[in-house]
Amino acid sequence: MKVIPLSEGSFTVDKSKIFMPFEIGVDDINEKPTGSLLVEIQPFVIVTRRDILLLDTGLGFYTKSGQMQLKHNLMINGIDPESITKILISHLHKDHAAGIQDTDKKTSITSLSFPEATYYVNKKELEFANQNKNSSYIPADFSLLNSSEKLVLLDDAGNIDDYIHYEMSGAHCPFHTVFRIKENAETIFYGGDVAPQLQQMKNRFIAKYDFDGRKSMELRSKWLEQGKKEHWKFLFYHDIKTPDYNF
Repeated sequence: MKVIPLSEGSFTVDKSKIFMPFEIGVDDINEKPTGSLLVEIQPFVIVTRRDILLLDTGLGFYTKSGQMQLKHNLMINGIDPESITKILISHLHKDHAAGIQDTDKKTSITSLSFPEATYYVNKKELEFANQNKNSSYIPADFSLLNSSEKLVLLDDAGNIDDYIHYEMSGAHCPFHTVFRIKENAETIFYGGDVAPQLQQMKNRFIAKYDFDGRKSMELRSKWLEQGKKEHWKFLFYHDIKTPDYNF
């Protein structure tokens, strides 16, 4: 399998949940509001024998020319956005889901960003996100999914086409989902925001921003142990330096 990180850049985010661009080597994290986190925003493409998978959809930002940043990143990596076949959504927080829809800057018409793809979202997460009014969720960013024939609602655990295993982990938010993709002897694990950075895998860390920080820590330890035994490749959505890692 081929993994392509699609970095949208580095950002700081504080309790306001606003993502502010951060230039490494130029900006100073100490000048940001107290409690600011420095994160990468980094969806992934995985090319398998049967699919071109997109894991989460980023912030939905646009380039100066009016093209969605995510689509631009796909194209410069040789991937036609219309060739994406499946989109696996870990959860619907705005930094993971705002690229689900694309608004044409000339016509103001909004459509699903990847019309040829099937979107996979936990059914409890979608219901929760549509009802939730905190600043992490913006229902308008994924409103078209609710009535789309391209939507597949996932249960708590199961398989997609016999090679993509999914499991509702919770922990970061109540209905967060993780994915394990296995083809031949290779396994890729995507832990979304329960396992967002390499350093969090190595240290026993309880994040205050998690719905259940202790569970997140325990899950990371479990996945790390299993991943070492089975030689998984881990993908890290928010890691500044290390998008993927084999333990």
